[in-house]
Amino acid sequence: MEEEKSLRLTTFFGQTIEIPNNQLAGLSRSIHEFDKLDRVGEGTYGIVYRAKDKITNEIVAIKKIRMEREKDGAPISGIREISILKNVRHENVVHLKDVVVGRSLDSIFLVMEYCEQDLASLLDNMPNTFSEAQIKCITIQLFRGLAHLHQNFIVHRDLKVSNLLLTDKGFVKIADLGLARRCSVPAQQMTPQVVTLWYRAPELLLQSKIQTTAIDMWAAGCILGELFLHKPMFPGKTEIHQLELIVDLLGTPNDQIWNGFSDLPVLRNFSLKRQPYNNIKHVFHWLSPAGLRILNFLFMYDPTRRATAEEALQSSYFKEQPLPCEPEMMPSFPQHRIRRKRNIK
Repeated sequence: MEEEKSLRLTTFFGQTIEIPNNQLAGLSRSIHEFDKLDRVGEGTYGIVYRAKDKITNEIVAIKKIRMEREKDGAPISGIREISILKNVRHENVVHLKDVVVGRSLDSIFLVMEYCEQDLASLLDNMPNTFSEAQIKCITIQLFRGLAHLHQNFIVHRDLKVSNLLLTDKGFVKIADLGLARRCSVPAQQMTPQVVTLWYRAPELLLQSKIQTTAIDMWAAGCILGELFLHKPMFPGKTEIHQLELIVDLLGTPNDQIWNGFSDLPVLRNFSLKRQPYNNIKHVFHWLSPAGLRILNFLFMYDPTRRATAEEALQSSYFKEQPLPCEPEMMPSFPQHRIRRKRNIK
């Protein structure tokens, strides 16, 4: 008699749940209860579609979890994303509404709230950058979402402009938590090959296996700088090139400003070029002293000294003129959304 197949899930809290295949469909709604409208993007571990719920008529985003190379059910990355999203609820983190299934275990879909834009597409299509008041509005929402994740011991590990969604009501949503992990105290070892290269913190580039919420804050600094410059801050082609771009802006780190710097693995066989100056003030010459302080705080080489999300929210930069605009005052960009749809193959 053929053994009954089952889906074994490891939850966010380390518990193992085993669900027989023939029971899975009864626990979840079917994907056939949704009308797929068009493809709107591709996350780290799945393709995202815009869809309509046939029962509620609500427009939602549906992400199909990738199942390549998985022989025993759902990939652990997809299960992590489900369990993390089920355990967080914040207006600046994308909301997971449901998990639905197809005809078999190789068809699992996340149903999430639909957001009309992502920041990467907007920056690619906007002729001019956001105003400073709008940049502050976006950044404050980003820090609020990160503060909630970090307070719940979750590190995103792949923060970038394409993973920040923007609704037509001006709300910023942190999305694509496929690489997210639970962090602990003391910090645990994880693979350093995470975070898209342009947003990767120097401790990862130098192969530190200890990852903390500080890697998200470095990426947040890259996003803030990108919003100011209307282009990526550190568009490296390789990891070495990425380090060189960082050193060009911030100067060469040492043990005085980064405790334990000389013990990082890569430095046993590699030396950074010598550049003694911090050039943030020259690149962002129009920023106020408070604006320069928050950038420098986010770009501290030593991850233990880098700004936390809570500290960033207290920055005097957000209390000076121009003040952050309210989310409902953020512009909407229907023309860019239409253009994106037309480009879908």
